[in-house]
Amino acid sequence: MSPLQSFLDGQVVLIDKSMEWTSFDAANKIRNLIKIKKVGHAGTLDPLATGLLIICTGKFTKKINEYMGMEKEYTGTITLGATTPTYDLESDPENFIATDLLTAAQIHAATKQFEGDILQMPPQHSAIKKNGERLYVSARKGITVEMEARPVTIRSFSIEKIDLPIVHFKVICSTGTYIRSLANDFGTALGVGGYMSSLRRTRIGEFYVGDAKTIMQFEEEIKLLRASLEGEADTQL
Repeated sequence: MSPLQSFLDGQVVLIDKSMEWTSFDAANKIRNLIKIKKVGHAGTLDPLATGLLIICTGKFTKKINEYMGMEKEYTGTITLGATTPTYDLESDPENFIATDLLTAAQIHAATKQFEGDILQMPPQHSAIKKNGERLYVSARKGITVEMEARPVTIRSFSIEKIDLPIVHFKVICSTGTYIRSLANDFGTALGVGGYMSSLRRTRIGEFYVGDAKTIMQFEEEIKLLRASLEGEADTQL
């Protein structure tokens, strides 16, 4: 059996997504490299986020919902003292407030209210559909869509380092959690505003980003595999 046949039979490919790639871009790149149609990803990462993306191929695309439902782990930074309309750096910071009076104790204590089973409001700039239109499309038109808060579970929200106005965090959470919303709500709780300034997904269930390949590494492996198969074919001739 050709090694490439295994992708059709079903594989899980762990990708360490680079910044500015969309999850669709990554899945489409792999689809073109392995030359099969059934390729999908198990959980979107925003273009400005990096880290673990699970790509399923062939028969394993049936497992996508299973992987999407797994617990996730993220690290990143929240910049305090300003907000953005998108809750991240896809839009410009505004509403600046000084952060010099914040203490480490206040910052650590503010995380506690977000741990456990909570209700979270999705960002207006998100891919959720309302009345047949994605929220970010409405938001770009200047339309605010009324949404209901959604139940999510945040098992752990810890501050790893404080270098004001930037705080470094680690979050372990359920599927459906918007880290952008968490950053915005965290800044509101501290009274100075905040937005997500970087994000990296480090784990999905038992899958770790340390075991993942970049798109470039995966592409190189496929090229070497194809060259090996062509060499074998020439030898048999």
